[in-house]
Amino acid sequence: MQEAFYALVEVLSAQLRGEEVFTCTFRGETSDFVRFNRSAVRQPGSVVQRYLTLDLIQGRRHAAAEVALSGDLALDRDRVTALLATLRDRLPHVPEDPYLLYATEVHSTEHHGENRLPPSEEATAALLEAGKGRDLVGLYAAGGIYAGFANSLGQRNWFSSYSFNCDWSFYVQGDKAVKATYAGFVWDREAFAAKVAEAAAQLELLRRPPRTIPPGRYRVYLAPAAVYEILDLLAWGGFGLKDHRTKQTTLLKMVEEGVRLHPAVTLVENTRDGVAPNFQEAGFLKPDRVTLIEAGAFRHCLVSPRSAQEYGVPTNGASAWEAPESIDMAAGDLPRAEILQRLDTGVYIGNVWYLNYSDRAACRITGLTRFATFWVENGVLQAPLNVMRFDESLYRMFGTHLLGLTAERDFILDPTTYHQRSTKSGRVPGALVDAFTFTL
Repeated sequence: MQEAFYALVEVLSAQLRGEEVFTCTFRGETSDFVRFNRSAVRQPGSVVQRYLTLDLIQGRRHAAAEVALSGDLALDRDRVTALLATLRDRLPHVPEDPYLLYATEVHSTEHHGENRLPPSEEATAALLEAGKGRDLVGLYAAGGIYAGFANSLGQRNWFSSYSFNCDWSFYVQGDKAVKATYAGFVWDREAFAAKVAEAAAQLELLRRPPRTIPPGRYRVYLAPAAVYEILDLLAWGGFGLKDHRTKQTTLLKMVEEGVRLHPAVTLVENTRDGVAPNFQEAGFLKPDRVTLIEAGAFRHCLVSPRSAQEYGVPTNGASAWEAPESIDMAAGDLPRAEILQRLDTGVYIGNVWYLNYSDRAACRITGLTRFATFWVENGVLQAPLNVMRFDESLYRMFGTHLLGLTAERDFILDPTTYHQRSTKSGRVPGALVDAFTFTL
């Protein structure tokens, strides 16, 4: 794909006129998908797709559009030539963009991920074996993800990575199921077996009659999957420079009032160890790491080129939406094997969903428990709990009421596949929290 992309860039470069400049991005994938239901394969398939986005620039005017590529160079040459002509016709009719900023210093890079994925048949067989005697439903997705950038100034960037994501549940009945994920770059049979064993143990507990507990404050354990969902919501408006300068950030109290989280909380945009490309759509490179929160204190914003131009600060390679794509939460010192003992009596929360802000300015989050959530007494899982709604401030969850984070972390890949497989990921621990507020 890389050679074909660069060939099309040369085609575009040869057709520029006068002071025209262009930036060009490429995204593609070669993915296998296997959908399971009732512990059987229901829909296997493969996807190969390629897209090119062209932004034609003249002065402060620019116009952009995307075209699907076929992989046939002659056909794709005609498509990008037609796209360039369309944008050239459109350009005189668009207003000047005061915040336009693109890379003008040439920094070319290449990152070729190593393909160490198992054959899809091997992963499928492992999932089918895990589902024997159980109702397994889920999706296996794996393969290569490719991204490219080029401009008419001579910059060329390429990125590829190869990952897999098993996203499955053992279903019981109604709203009772154990959800599990296993994602990474190298298939480890022992690691997958451990995930299956943990889910199977929780499955047996889900067969017990569910309990309902009254609203109130309880000690809880948030499993890594639940922590990741909370951080994913925090990424919506939490770290972008635009949100900070317009005072719409959900972390306004940290920035303006000096409110701090627990000293154990450090959040980093860890591009080096993620699956997202290390450059963005305007050609700026992303640093390996950007520290967002360090030891509980806010440190840095994510700054897109447009925000950099608007507010007169350097960009740090953030995407246009200024949200972390490779979130990394530092590990703590609580052994996961001791979590139930440390929890003692309270609620074990495996997953959460339907998260939203109930008070953005106070970074107050509401949501529902989901899948495997259990009542725990004296360090022993007792019974599944019916769905509950919580409403809790981040400053309590990961601040004054955080008791600790686990020493072990999970690598989580965003399972969404709209348009293409997502490149969002996270490395997160579990969290032990005191006096967590349930409202319903």
